[in-house]
Amino acid sequence: MFSSIRTVLIQTSHPGNIGSAARAMKTMGLSELYLVTPLQYPHVKADEMASGALDVLGNAKVVANLDEAIGDCGLVVGTSARSRKIPWPMLSPREFAVKAMTESAQHNVAILFGREQSGLTNEELHRCHFHIHIPSNPEYSSLNLAAAVQVIAYELRVASEEDSLKESWDYQFANTKEMESFYAHLETVLIELDFLKPHVPRQLMTRLRRLFNRARLDEMEMNILRGVLGAVEKKIKSSE
Repeated sequence: MFSSIRTVLIQTSHPGNIGSAARAMKTMGLSELYLVTPLQYPHVKADEMASGALDVLGNAKVVANLDEAIGDCGLVVGTSARSRKIPWPMLSPREFAVKAMTESAQHNVAILFGREQSGLTNEELHRCHFHIHIPSNPEYSSLNLAAAVQVIAYELRVASEEDSLKESWDYQFANTKEMESFYAHLETVLIELDFLKPHVPRQLMTRLRRLFNRARLDEMEMNILRGVLGAVEKKIKSSE
């Protein structure tokens, strides 16, 4: 049921948190755990804190970078407790869970959890279609990693038991790897048009990322836009 939904922990510093996260996942039926450059893993403390979830922990995929963890995902969300200079589309844990259960039948879904002390970087958050904020006491909002994983896993379990979650669409959404190729192509063309100036980029590409992530391009829309960019490049070359 949750085989297309993965929990991605980025540069976790304490191995016990990895084990606790695995335990939180298993209690709600999740099993896909990805670890991006963990500082200490494998580790006996991770095994201890996993308790009865050693199968989830043992099958965890350790990867060298974020691309390896989310490249084939059609929906990527990042947990964030901080406000951002450029606001990003936000979901509550419950809203995300419903969306994830709806879309996981068509493509892989990733939930990103950042470092214990600093969370996700701006660059990592820019890779996400949505951000998730877990409501908490404003006077003491510190939520440890495993607790955050538990909240999201619980909401996924609740959403999985709801009826009428299916949503039809004529084409699959473009995955993260395809979107990154599109952004690289778009940036190249904008520079060729002299619309984007590399020495003074400001926040143009970040805002365009936000625009297209919010739009959720499907594969056909992606092909159309790549075709438009290709036609623009040909026009530029013919006019030189």
